This record gives sequence, structure tokens and C-alpha cells, in this order.
Amino acid sequence: MNGAAGERALIDDVLADPVNAALAARLPSLGLPQCHLTAGCVFQARWNRLAGEPPGHGVNDYDVFYFDDADLSWEAEDAVVQAVGALTRDLGATVEVRNQARVHLWFEMRFGTHYPRLRSAREGIDRFLIRCTCVGLDVASGELYAPDGFEDLDNGILRPNAHFKQPALFRRKAEDYRRRWPWLVVAE
Repeated sequence: MNGAAGERALIDDVLADPVNAALAARLPSLGLPQCHLTAGCVFQARWNRLAGEPPGHGVNDYDVFYFDDADLSWEAEDAVVQAVGALTRDLGATVEVRNQARVHLWFEMRFGTHYPRLRSAREGIDRFLIRCTCVGLDVASGELYAPDGFEDLDNGILRPNAHFKQPALFRRKAEDYRRRWPWLVVAE
């Protein structure tokens, strides 16, 4: 299902998870620039519906990306992490917050590979290891960002992302997803 119908269906799937719904309702109050719910809490919502699993099944954490290049210090990002933590403490879920403007400062040290300086939160979403997982919900506008559409997501096809070629990491991530949703297909 592509186009507006596919977008609306995925938004409905995402918001069927009560944690996602609460995050989408609460995060705009913080005024975070380019704030998106993204990663597993978004794309796994579709897989859960397709597999007949309950909302939130298999979601390890709820990822929030924003982009603020005015202050690239850890202290500025940590202040946002703490604010989101206070806002979401009652949800009983792990919420991971990352300022995409500063990922290049720590990524290589943590993961051993170069990471370019990004210009937007969406560029961070564009760099997920698996193409169909490059999706995010802009919490201010309610719009879905899915540069590769929904066909592979709907069909459970896991392909490497040409924007971030990491074959070993791709395979590890794909197999992790297949453990939770065995019907997924790895297409290298």
C-alpha cells in the first residue's frame, strides 16, 4: 500500500501503540526542532499489524531524533534527554533521544566507522542499515517521512541501505528482526 493510503495506514499502526501515541502527543510541547519518532517504534508497528501481534511487540526502545546545531555539546543534548525523560517517565518505556546534529562527534568512537556531519534529522533516518526501516513520524506536523516508500516494509523485505553500507551490521540487524518476525525476508 503506497501513497496517501499507505502513509495513513502506517500512521494508524504507529499510533495504535499507546507509548507512540503518548510521545506524539507530548513531545511537541518541548519544541524540539525536526523532532521525529523513528526506528523500531515506527516500522515495527507495521510488522506487528501484519503479523497479528499486539502494538509494541518487539519494540526494545522508542527512538526520538531531533536536529539542533546551535549547541553541539553533550550538555545541551543531555538537557533534552532529561526533559524527555521527565515528560515520559510514567510510560514505563525506554525512550532514546539523539540530536542528529552531533552524531558525527561520537559515532566513529562508538562504532568504529566514519559518520558524516548531518544537515537534518531526516538525514539520520536516511542512514539506517536496512532500507525499509528508514521511516519517521514528524511529531509537530504528524507527517510521515519514508524516502523509500512502503513496498518493502509491507512485504517484509530487508535490503541493505545504499546510503550506509555496513554488510556485517546489516546481517546482524536483519537476523535480529527475523528472530522476532520470522516471515521477514533478507534480500542482499
